[in-house]
Amino acid sequence: MEPGAQVEAYLRHLAAERAPSPHTLDAYRRDLGKLLAMMQAHGVDSFHSLTPDRVRGMVATSHRQGLAPSSLQRLLSSWRGLFRYLAAEGLLAHDPVAGVRGPKLRRKLPQVLDTDEAAGLVTVEGDEPLNVRDRAMLELFYSSGLRLSELTGLRWGDLDLVGGEVRVLGKGRKLRIVPVGRFAVQALQALASGGNAGPEQPVFPGRGGAPISSRAVQLRFKQIGLRQGTMKRIHPHLLRHTFASHMLESSGDLRAVQELLGHADIATTQIYTHLDFQHLSKVYDSAHPRAKKRMP
Repeated sequence: MEPGAQVEAYLRHLAAERAPSPHTLDAYRRDLGKLLAMMQAHGVDSFHSLTPDRVRGMVATSHRQGLAPSSLQRLLSSWRGLFRYLAAEGLLAHDPVAGVRGPKLRRKLPQVLDTDEAAGLVTVEGDEPLNVRDRAMLELFYSSGLRLSELTGLRWGDLDLVGGEVRVLGKGRKLRIVPVGRFAVQALQALASGGNAGPEQPVFPGRGGAPISSRAVQLRFKQIGLRQGTMKRIHPHLLRHTFASHMLESSGDLRAVQELLGHADIATTQIYTHLDFQHLSKVYDSAHPRAKKRMP
């Protein structure tokens, strides 16, 4: 089987077994397409001929050409998945990325809003339908820490406004139930009172009654941030980061925050401990009488 056909077989397997979002599947397709292009440029016509040294060469060349370390790490992750699949199917006897590491990543902490900034952002005034919808979206993001894809895919049947809960289908089609705060419940009730709130109806419809697109939400949040004069760039994931940081800062319960966010690996959640430490460091520096004083 040609490498291109093997990649297509893997993508079909991925779609059937893990049911990733179309966006994620497209990202895998692009990453594996880059592998095929690099193999062709290096005169490698099969995965059997691909060795760790050759892969290191490809990674090094891409890095010199300006591809970011994070992009190279993602490429290697996609390639590892392909080679694991081929090995499990008996189509590959060795792992071409064994021992191959991408360039070291600089740890970049996500930006978050402080409590006053968050409260100001989600306070959307006015009873016009667009304002009611925007207020409900912002409150739900900040209240429950949803991913953008989880919010756009919500149906009214997923919400329990009496019990204050929302049922979401996260990455890997994993179901989790997340609390919904009082202000978000009130905003959603106001949105539901406008009609079209049947169990199968999208909570946030776009054109033609279909669920609102991710791009439409991103653009709307950018407009709201500019209108409210917020100095930080406003985007949906900023509110997820803010939710996680504020929950961890208040509770100190890393495992609970992991469950609320739907992270499979607690290491992903641990980045918020660094954010919390930054906050504590600022408090220490401003409050401790000897924090910034030189020793005599």
